[in-house]
Amino acid sequence: MIKTHKDLDVWKKSLDLVEFIYRLTEAFPQKEIYGLTNQIRRAVVSVPSNIAEGAARSSEKEFSKFLYISLGSLSEVETQLIIAQRLKYIGNYDDSLLIEIRKMLIGLIKSLKS
Repeated sequence: MIKTHKDLDVWKKSLDLVEFIYRLTEAFPQKEIYGLTNQIRRAVVSVPSNIAEGAARSSEKEFSKFLYISLGSLSEVETQLIIAQRLKYIGNYDDSLLIEIRKMLIGLIKSLKS
């Protein structure tokens, strides 16, 4: 039984992803500060934020709903990274953390359903 969101490894890993994205987007062109930079940062912050909000809810069904929102935000981040790559703002990047978080979110959702 978890006490708070801070006990969840997926929440901790998603904070690592936030750090990674913030550092990565520092190198984006200044013209993107209100565009792609802002968009990707908002999406990545949404991942741990929704995990935290869901964990504070009173039911597993509600928690699951917020985990799905986190999963959607994670897909946004992935898409925005692909866009940044296609625009040549970044080169190849290691997406293993993103993949790991996705698997963890899906696993947690499945465990709440059973």
